[in-house]
Amino acid sequence: MAITRFSWDDSNNQIALLGLKGDGLKLSDDVLISNIRWFIIFRWALIAALVVFQILVLLASDTLIELGIVEQQNWPIAITVVLSLTNVACIYALDYCPQSQYNSPSINLWVQIIVDLICLSVVVHYIGSTTTPVSFFYVLHIALACIFFSTRESLYVTILVCVMDSLVLFIENFTLVPVPPSILIDTLSAENARGNSVLLWMVALDMLFFIVWYVVSRLSLVVRAHEHHLMDAHRQINQAQVEKDQYALLITHQLKSPLDAIRSQINLIRGGYLGESSVEIKDSLEKIDGRAQNMSSLILDLLRLERLKTTCLNTAGAESIDLEKTLQKCIDKLTPVANSKQVSLNVSISNFIYQGIPDQLEILLENIISNAITYSHNGSTVEITSELDRLNHSASITIADHGIGIESNDLPNIFNEYFYSPRAARHNKASSGIGLSIVKIAARNNKLQIKVNSEPSVGTAFTVIFPQVQFPSDEAAVSDAQSDSPVNVDTALK
Repeated sequence: MAITRFSWDDSNNQIALLGLKGDGLKLSDDVLISNIRWFIIFRWALIAALVVFQILVLLASDTLIELGIVEQQNWPIAITVVLSLTNVACIYALDYCPQSQYNSPSINLWVQIIVDLICLSVVVHYIGSTTTPVSFFYVLHIALACIFFSTRESLYVTILVCVMDSLVLFIENFTLVPVPPSILIDTLSAENARGNSVLLWMVALDMLFFIVWYVVSRLSLVVRAHEHHLMDAHRQINQAQVEKDQYALLITHQLKSPLDAIRSQINLIRGGYLGESSVEIKDSLEKIDGRAQNMSSLILDLLRLERLKTTCLNTAGAESIDLEKTLQKCIDKLTPVANSKQVSLNVSISNFIYQGIPDQLEILLENIISNAITYSHNGSTVEITSELDRLNHSASITIADHGIGIESNDLPNIFNEYFYSPRAARHNKASSGIGLSIVKIAARNNKLQIKVNSEPSVGTAFTVIFPQVQFPSDEAAVSDAQSDSPVNVDTALK
């Protein structure tokens, strides 16, 4: 038995990374917010590293001294506190404060970068500005600024980095402020680094910072230009798809009117309103009407499919849906179809409420049940059951038939437009391959998942998974049971 799970959640497939503002030199607020969250996570990792360092200082100070690391003052604790408060403040401003002129993603990111540069300057001062390579960590902020900001703003960050680093070197070497020993014991190198060599170190670092800014900002501009072109191409493809769908809708409408006229004339002839017809003519008219009816069903499916496509991103019509009532409407509508094939519908469901689009959810269930009836053998049964997960506030409805089944290699493609397997075509020559495409769009619009398990010649089960459902209260259930007598669907349809 083959089992496949289908999900069409588009929330992770958006092209938000292509969102650019103005001339394409600055990222959109949505992208900045995602970068802010990443930056906050990175800072939490740095805070954790500082905490681990403090624990090591307390527990293994002798070992650290042997490695060349001496015990320092309380600056690591101060930096840990400052970074933690910054993270909390940025999260609060991002998630709990409305955006305004003074609270925007750009300002939030600027505050984080400035605080980080100040903390990094303190670290450079205490670890060793010229005796250790810690100053090169400024390059990280320059690269991030080129990614997060426009070229001009990233230049401002680079200038700020140069000022910070130069200020640290100036305070350490050309003022009377006492300089603590480096955290890495290297006092001889520290003495040799004074004077002209410090100026040379300062100029070299500043040149390096500007070179890094220039290279990374140029690369960032190239990447953003390509992203902008991709966004334009995506927009053009979407527009072409809309125009194609509109043209298909127009052609479908134009086909529907003459087809209805043909079927009306056929019914007039078959009804004897235009005179008596021979048996041969009646047989031919029967075949013509059957083909016309199949074509009419195809046109209706196409119209329904295009209507769902046009409302693909429209969730304004979402409301609370009583699944028991919706399912009952579908069953009532499909009763004649089930009776014509002598298929029994065994229904056993527990009610729940789901926030969705009512007509689309009805179309989804109707198409799945219709398929189960169509591809069942005459005289068999279709079971419709539900399963509630009150702990996770989820539910599922399973529609299982005992029909022809689906081959394992065809199962991944069943929701593709106009796809139908050879097995399905042999069983139902009127199949258009559109029904499950409609189901897919309705499921995507309503944020549903569908699990399909099938075995050829045994049957197929479609399980529609509903997240975040509500359950009627026990009091309401008792009241409904007392006021309404239960409906035995199985008995009604046999």
